Formats: sequence, C-alpha cells, structure tokens
Amino acid sequence: MELTRNRGGKISTGRKRVTEVQETLATQGEWVAHVRRIRDAQDQSAFAELFRHFAPRVKAFLIRSGSDAAMAEECAQEVMATLWHKAHLFDPARASVATWVFTIARNKRIDYLRKQRRPEPEDLYWGPEAEPEQADVISLQQETEQLRSALKVLPKAQRELIEKAYFGDLSHREIAAETGLPLGTIKSRIRLALDRLRHAMK
Repeated sequence: MELTRNRGGKISTGRKRVTEVQETLATQGEWVAHVRRIRDAQDQSAFAELFRHFAPRVKAFLIRSGSDAAMAEECAQEVMATLWHKAHLFDPARASVATWVFTIARNKRIDYLRKQRRPEPEDLYWGPEAEPEQADVISLQQETEQLRSALKVLPKAQRELIEKAYFGDLSHREIAAETGLPLGTIKSRIRLALDRLRHAMK
C-alpha cells in the first residue's frame, strides 16, 4: 500500500487518510454513545463534546453552501439544539451521527431559504462523505492496524517525528522549533521512517 504525505500533512493510504479512517472507525461508536447519553440522561458533558466537534463543521458546511457567517452561526446553534432536544429520534441503524447532524443542517438551511423566499439551491453541497461499504470498513480497519503495528516497531526517534509530522500536523520547521533538532536531522529521520513504513505496508 502506497504511503504519501498529502496537503493536510497526514499519511494517506491512497483511499483515505489514515487519521480519517481512524476517526471514522473509532469515533462513530463514541458519538452514538454520546447521543444515547443525551437521550437517556440529558448528559451535558456528552453534548458539550458533540457541540465542540460538530458545531464548527456545520458552520463551515453552511458557509460553503452559500450562507453568510451570521446565518451559518445561527443555524449551527439550531442544529445542535435540535440534537439535544431530539436525541430520541436518532437511529444508528439508519445513519451515523455525522450523517444525521448534517441532514438536520441541510434541512435547517432549506427552511431558512424558504422563510427568506429565496430560490432553493438545486445542488446543495453535501457535508459528510457517504457511509463506506462494510467490506471497505473491514479493509480499512486491517490497514489501520497494520500501520499501527508498523509504527510501533520504528525506532523511538523516528516514530516520534512521524507522529509529530503526520498526526500532529506539524511542519518540519515547527518540529525543529519544538525539539531543538537540526532541520536536516528531522528530514533524514522522517525519510528513513517512511521507507520503513512503506516496506512494512507492502
């Protein structure tokens, strides 16, 4: 499997960035549990975590869809309020929490446009990606585990720099400033680490 560094500074598997894969697999269950805690116990800490994660993403989605910042901010607040009050309507068998949240956002935007008597956009930009096929999820899980194992056997000095560069999203210069290592040393270690990872992931 080919490993590259994309524009966002993450390791890419060629289909999805590893960090995105890990987030999809690791946090979907957490978000479902959070919604259930809100539904069953009006858990404010669970809501706060969902709010911190989704509210800025919903706002950005609405701005990309053509909303001004003020409307996007107001709508994002309404979306999260809907999540709080209607958590009992969420069905994890039908959609992920992200899909549910962005569906609410899309509907809120359409309602707003109707109230403003503006033409509804024919092709409204959709927020989250489509849910992956089960076979793809299993394959991505395996690849993620393979990468995790490969990272563990790297020399500590190389592994720490890979984590800072690809998972911490730091530039080489930022790593140099943080660690005090020469820029050439950082580049050399990262290059050696990537060679090891490519070999392990074949």
